[in-house]
Amino acid sequence: MNAEGHSAEGPWGDLVVVAVDGPAGSGKSSVSKAAARRLGFAYLDTGAAYRALAWFALQRRVDPTDARAVADTLPDFDYRIGTDPDGYHVMVGEHDVTDAIRDPDVTAVVSAIARVPEVRVRLTELFRAIMAGTSREGIVVEGRDITTVVAPDAPVRILLTADEHVRMARRSAELTGHSAATVGEQLRNRDRADSRVVDFMNAAEGVTTVDSTDLDFDQTVDAVIAVVQREAHA
Repeated sequence: MNAEGHSAEGPWGDLVVVAVDGPAGSGKSSVSKAAARRLGFAYLDTGAAYRALAWFALQRRVDPTDARAVADTLPDFDYRIGTDPDGYHVMVGEHDVTDAIRDPDVTAVVSAIARVPEVRVRLTELFRAIMAGTSREGIVVEGRDITTVVAPDAPVRILLTADEHVRMARRSAELTGHSAATVGEQLRNRDRADSRVVDFMNAAEGVTTVDSTDLDFDQTVDAVIAVVQREAHA
């Protein structure tokens, strides 16, 4: 129990936890961040932790497919992330890895890192502690298993999705210099790899689906905020 009276394992008391899941290219990060900014909430990118651990493992020359070796890095994984949607940094020890965790070599191994059971347990505990420690009225938490594992008891749970061709187009626009075919294959590979760990394509019971296939960015943010306003105090 922290000073604000929130338990790191829920229930969340007066804290409005908005849990957002979705596949690659669905706009989880950008939409969640914008929604948090407009609501005055904190924002937590859970994927950054898996990427940071992947970076850490690569720095230590750990084989990302060796589950035991990856798990053995956890005691030394000193991870910190800001929760201000207007700007934050990702730190591992004294290293600012905000940009480094987006490098292609990290992206290539993050799914293997995320499949290690000990990693998921440890990082889930970390996410809950960060959520409980926020000083704001609410927090938008986005990732792959937030509505089902990290915060299944969150007052607002959303699956943000879109048709594959739309997700591919959006991701291509983000990654300049990459062909549509390359981006599409990367997106499909990421979805296949991550689906071995968690089902993020189908809404669990009690989770509201926001399909952004025919929505622009602002309309998608509006749709998410509408769900929050409807369900947060229901």
